[in-house]
Amino acid sequence: MIRIEHDLLGEKKIPRDAYFGIHSLRAKENFPLSGLNVHPELIRAMGLVKQACARANLELGYLKPETGEAIISACEDVCSGKLNEEIVVDALQGGAGTSTNMNINEVIANRAIEILEGEKGDYKLVHPINQVNLHQSTNDVYPTAIKIAAISLLRDLEKKIAKLQAALQDKENEFRDVIKIGRTELQDAVPMTLGAEFSAFSEAIARDRWRVFKCEERLRVVNIGGTAIGTGLTAPRKYIFLVIEKLREQTGFGLARAENMVDATQNMDAFVEVSGILKAHAVNLFKISSDLRLMSSGPLAGLREIKQPEVQAGSSIMPGKVNPVICEAVGQVAIKVMANDFIVTQVCQNGQFELNPFLPLLAHALLESLSLLIQANKIFREKCIQGISANKEICAHYAHHSPGLITALLPYIGYEQATSVAKEAQKTGKSVLEIVREKNLIPKDQLEYILSPEAMTALGYR
Repeated sequence: MIRIEHDLLGEKKIPRDAYFGIHSLRAKENFPLSGLNVHPELIRAMGLVKQACARANLELGYLKPETGEAIISACEDVCSGKLNEEIVVDALQGGAGTSTNMNINEVIANRAIEILEGEKGDYKLVHPINQVNLHQSTNDVYPTAIKIAAISLLRDLEKKIAKLQAALQDKENEFRDVIKIGRTELQDAVPMTLGAEFSAFSEAIARDRWRVFKCEERLRVVNIGGTAIGTGLTAPRKYIFLVIEKLREQTGFGLARAENMVDATQNMDAFVEVSGILKAHAVNLFKISSDLRLMSSGPLAGLREIKQPEVQAGSSIMPGKVNPVICEAVGQVAIKVMANDFIVTQVCQNGQFELNPFLPLLAHALLESLSLLIQANKIFREKCIQGISANKEICAHYAHHSPGLITALLPYIGYEQATSVAKEAQKTGKSVLEIVREKNLIPKDQLEYILSPEAMTALGYR
């Protein structure tokens, strides 16, 4: 069963039960690019924006009560995710987001028509452009929706980062007495504690949490009401001032109308700033996951300082092999986020004059990064960090046998004597600790303190 719809280019056959219409179908046919769906959070945000616009138009009398209420109800269905399958356009598309906007308009219109007990496609009841898109343009709706979607995901990400931070702090406390050797340039350095190592991890993630929390401020200024280029052409002044209030109510976010909406319509640098913060977090995740892979390398020929949870068999040919797959997955997410940051940068610099035509690519890259980081933080905490255990004996063995241990003794025995001990250790195979004890270079009680976890992590020596 089909229905016939028309636009300025002619007619199209549309499945009779479809909520999308001719504009959506043309876009689907024109952009068979990636096979990627429009991000569900962007669909939800578009529904929120459309609902706020409808509420403003209804209050000002530009929509009849029955029509306005049907549109508002249809927007709720879009926000709920019930109609996500009806958003048929590819995530990557020409037109600065017009295809997505029109797909949303048609779905809302046809759902509103259904609510009014009409037949889908009967746009005399509810029209996708004249009523659903009333006093709007893709150019103010779409970037506003991206910001709302990003804020929603940022809030979720901040919570996930906070939980990861707490898990790392738990390990910092658990490993506070585990002496190990520190490393610089992959070579033995000086003794430290495993807890101190994890304290550095948690501190880096704490900075990420704060940065992500502050990111929302960069996205609160929106251009809704600016219509095509930010001048508000075709939109009533009362609507322009009212719609932002409705959108604040609708989202619960502290949104503000841009003072200069021409600027807010053509310049997308706020997204570059936010994406940069996500890249910084990705860098920290990669560095931490890389360190953990090295520290858990083995089980016999590696460092073996820690043991990660075993979550799956590691090889289709080597029996018994278990790999650090969670760290590897987190590392891949980090690389993807860094790549997406490059995409966001390229998109934002390539806007021309009053509009940026590449916003669909930005939306996909930015929202994908946020979604990936949310999941990466979750699985990193649950499937890796929380289950890490320390191999205390191995850590102590490396620390006591490393020439780096002698550095901790410099203030007490001097450089020349320390050099002599290091040479003897290398020649005889004895540990630095054994030689110092044999030669009675440092009193036993003092030596125990020097090599204690407290002394290893103290700021300077006493």
